[in-house]
Amino acid sequence: MNAPQRHVGEHLRDWRTRRRMSQMDLALEAEISTRHLSFLETGRAQPSREMVLHLSDQLEIPLRERNVILVAAGYAPVFPERNLDAPELASARRAVDLILKAHEPYPALVVDLRWNLVAANAAALPLLDGVDPELLSPPLNVIRASLHPRGLAPRIANLGEWHSHILERLRRQADLTADPGLLSLIDEIKTYPKPPAPDRRPEDYGNVAIPFQLMMGDTLLSMIGTTTVFGTPVDITLSELTLETFFPADAQTAEALRLAHEARQAAAAA
Repeated sequence: MNAPQRHVGEHLRDWRTRRRMSQMDLALEAEISTRHLSFLETGRAQPSREMVLHLSDQLEIPLRERNVILVAAGYAPVFPERNLDAPELASARRAVDLILKAHEPYPALVVDLRWNLVAANAAALPLLDGVDPELLSPPLNVIRASLHPRGLAPRIANLGEWHSHILERLRRQADLTADPGLLSLIDEIKTYPKPPAPDRRPEDYGNVAIPFQLMMGDTLLSMIGTTTVFGTPVDITLSELTLETFFPADAQTAEALRLAHEARQAAAAA
């Protein structure tokens, strides 16, 4: 038997609790009375479509979940979910490709909510050399390919530090999105062999950034990553995309990435 559909008020209450807001906090932010919000959460009042979207904005609920709440309230979903290659997203795809290409000779990639690879530039793919082919089969999960013992893990010089950083980031992301796929990924990572305890050197980067230190042959690449998201997406696919860009953290890494880029260009021209 199918589980009974949850009332819209239960969804709103759960997200309010997840955001650590009291009814008064949310009512003030939404400019409605606490009594009305209480009635909505308990099912004594039915929210309009506009009220569902308004409260979802205040709670910063992911677009995918906003559709779920709209359906629970008896309304049609509002936010479409299309493939990045769909004609409607052609301009977004061009923007993504432009950013990826412009970031060369440094690595950059695009991942979805669950860290499956969507696109990457020419500088990123060589970093995956030596990864077990099974881990590279679609959908290629970037977290799995990097932390799995048959992935990049043996080549990550600061594996303990990087592992802790990624796990904490996934936990924050799962807390914000309530996505079950992220929770499953966290559980999987916990089954991997435990790396050495992080040996942070605060004088290097303090709490500003965690370097990704990867051995490429005899060369140690040290990179700092940044994250970019679409500012005001109206499509589920775009709202769940993340652009991960890496910059050299030292002169040696910058030179190694530049030389590798020039070698790829020479090979392509030959």
